[in-house]
Amino acid sequence: MATTTTHAPAPLLHTIVLDWYREHARDLPWRASDASPWAVMVSEFMLQQTPVKRVLPAYQAWLERWPTPASLAEDAPGEAVRMWGRLGYPRRALRLHAAASAIVERHGGEVPTEHAELLALPGVGEYTAAAVASFAFRQRHAVLDTNVRRVFARAVTGEEYPAQATTAAERRTAVELLPDHPEVAAQWAVGVMELGALVCTARSPECGGCPLRAHCAWDRAGRPPYQGPARRGQSYEGTDRQVRGKLLAVLREAHGEVPQHRLDAVWPEPVQRSRALDGLIIDGLVEPVAPGVYRLPQ
Repeated sequence: MATTTTHAPAPLLHTIVLDWYREHARDLPWRASDASPWAVMVSEFMLQQTPVKRVLPAYQAWLERWPTPASLAEDAPGEAVRMWGRLGYPRRALRLHAAASAIVERHGGEVPTEHAELLALPGVGEYTAAAVASFAFRQRHAVLDTNVRRVFARAVTGEEYPAQATTAAERRTAVELLPDHPEVAAQWAVGVMELGALVCTARSPECGGCPLRAHCAWDRAGRPPYQGPARRGQSYEGTDRQVRGKLLAVLREAHGEVPQHRLDAVWPEPVQRSRALDGLIIDGLVEPVAPGVYRLPQ
């Protein structure tokens, strides 16, 4: 549980984090000054639950093929699934395609600038809308991804990890700490995010090199261990997720219709294989075109 809810004055925290970020920020293409709002949106979809090193090649290939929302919307949803490759959680590809189509239909092919309009796009949740508004349009919004939530949990409330779902208290903290100037607020958001990604990591935080150590409630309390509900692991081997991935790999590589026997060959257990295939169909990632014949969505 939290040992304190007090923290250093917000302007001091801003100065510390922004100075650290200027010195240690990674050079990532979606942070470039010429990155388009669409490029920022693509990066945010891809970075959900996926490390930067895996995202970079997929991100670059995606924008080479689809540099605008309109170019993606013109292609079939199945092409987005194919291009998504092995990033994992491929429903994100369908959601990004749906968002691109909505941008074309509702906003003339331009990513909307208003937070409410971003939030109304298919597949865009609270975090993604705030991130795109902040990073693409330099607006003032509280951006709460996993890294930011972990930094705030430790530095502000003295807990090793945040709750599994974002709480109202976390949102209040994020708003309380948000700089008044929109440009500074956007820099603060990405700076805290980078601090969580590089220093205040989930498993092996480098507290000795953390610029916030002198003001960290968790460190001052002796770094008490997490006391909340058991945190779910990220098991993969032998799971339905693994089977789904193998089935999708066959369909991505086929560039056409795939007969049942080719799917049967990728996993020996028929009940689990069938369950995984049914799940892909329900999620809209696979289309049955005839009995025992399948393809990516058209």
